[in-house]
Amino acid sequence: MKANRETGKSSEDSFDKTDLAILAILLKDSRRTLQDIGTEVGLSPTTCWGRIKRLEAHGVIRRYTVDIDPAKLGYHDSVIVQVTLESHTDETLYDFGRVLATIPEIQEAYLVSGDYDYYIRIAVRDTRDYERLLREKLYKIPGIRHSQSHFVLRVLKEASVPLG
Repeated sequence: MKANRETGKSSEDSFDKTDLAILAILLKDSRRTLQDIGTEVGLSPTTCWGRIKRLEAHGVIRRYTVDIDPAKLGYHDSVIVQVTLESHTDETLYDFGRVLATIPEIQEAYLVSGDYDYYIRIAVRDTRDYERLLREKLYKIPGIRHSQSHFVLRVLKEASVPLG
């Protein structure tokens, strides 16, 4: 990864093929050993570790996590909710985002452009669980003017960022 000489910041095109290969391996299985990763990309474990630490330091690698199947834990449905707020002041947007962050069933929330202000993805056990979440949590958030819900029928694609 190279830094821009004028700004000192890295850019999207500053990653070499070895960095991208390391990222691809970690995306598939972040528990791989340094020895395995290094062998696959043609580096020593020490050099490989240095590259991984640099990718972490530059914020490219933000965290390591596991991929959990929600259905195995009883969350069989996913709902996309579109929300429009009454007001768009900085305080309203901040407060709304702060409350969303406290609701465990909310998996993702995006402030978006267009007809709605937010797209929110929620994991629920079933339709009754969703109705409970609406009554007990979502509809108690002040400032919601309108919402529209869509149950996900089938996931066609889930992917990470393309690596080149």
